[in-house]
Amino acid sequence: MILHVANPIYDSVFKYIMEDERIAKTVISALLKKEVTGVTVRPHEYSNTTRDSLSMFRIDFAARVREDDGKERVVLIELQKTWLDTETLRFRQYLGAQYSSKRNIMEGSRKGYAFPMVAVYLLGHRVGSIDEPVLYVHHKPYNYEGAVVTKGIPDPFVDSLVHDSIIVQIPLLHGQVNNRLEKVLSVFDQTKKDANDTQVLNIDETRYEGDDDMMYMLHRLTAAAADSEMRQDMNVEDEYFSAIEDRDTALMKRDKQLEEKNVQLKQKEVQIQEKEVQIQEKDAQLEQKDAQLEQKEVQIQEKDAQLEQKDAQLEQKDAQLEQKDAQLEQKDAQLRQIVASMSANGLNMDSIARLTGLTAEQTRKLLG
Repeated sequence: MILHVANPIYDSVFKYIMEDERIAKTVISALLKKEVTGVTVRPHEYSNTTRDSLSMFRIDFAARVREDDGKERVVLIELQKTWLDTETLRFRQYLGAQYSSKRNIMEGSRKGYAFPMVAVYLLGHRVGSIDEPVLYVHHKPYNYEGAVVTKGIPDPFVDSLVHDSIIVQIPLLHGQVNNRLEKVLSVFDQTKKDANDTQVLNIDETRYEGDDDMMYMLHRLTAAAADSEMRQDMNVEDEYFSAIEDRDTALMKRDKQLEEKNVQLKQKEVQIQEKEVQIQEKDAQLEQKDAQLEQKEVQIQEKDAQLEQKDAQLEQKDAQLEQKDAQLEQKDAQLRQIVASMSANGLNMDSIARLTGLTAEQTRKLLG
């Protein structure tokens, strides 16, 4: 027979069943894997009655546990439930409050030893890539060489300063029942949600036949599903988380828009950088051309200087030639005068040529 029970992932339903001593014993015993002989619900000053933006529900128990040796001891169970991806800081703050609370000190303990504590986290989300639905985190004492210390353990001083943890990932509960704990936690399996009503789980009670504790829990969940006030509380939670989802959707949309704008800005920055590189390359090319032009101007100036030097040399040679021409003309005038004087004194042409060392033809031209 299929039972339509209230979904215990809702805070109001969870509180309703866990404040029942028998159900609390059933759940805590399965989690601890030990016999729980008694459970006391502790004051709820930390429970989430007013709600915050993270919806973290907390409830504390003092459980009397029977150990393997038959002795009983009191263990504090700090149970925290959330179905949102919660910051670990909130869990740490709550644990800090428990460590500093004087009501967690053993009565009659002159050294102030505290009750050993186990922190239980029922999470409506996954933790990283851990595939185990239930994770046990135990502390162990080691010596310097790394060997586990067993003599004198457990010790109240050590137990007062550290605690064990049990982490339950509700999304990984998929109806597989291989042990007592999985059977108890199967009532949280969200794959059993009703297709038309997420506040209800459809559970086959035949799977729990012969288990009085589980049948008792199912009957209490069935009663919760039929309770109008409980339904109203669940509606309030749905509205509350719907508002959170709308807010988260808006934030995600805004983050996506910001991310797109950041991508566009990065693209523009890349384009600007590319343009700056192009400008730098052009500047380098212009500088190279300017250097080449300067080099050519220097070469032209050197050639001009060389040409000016050659022009000066040519002018100097022309002046020398003009001076020589003038000297030759002067010599010719002197020879002409000498030849004319000799001819006037009656010397013939041959005599004049012999005396002056000129040829007859040169003498004739001078007399000419």
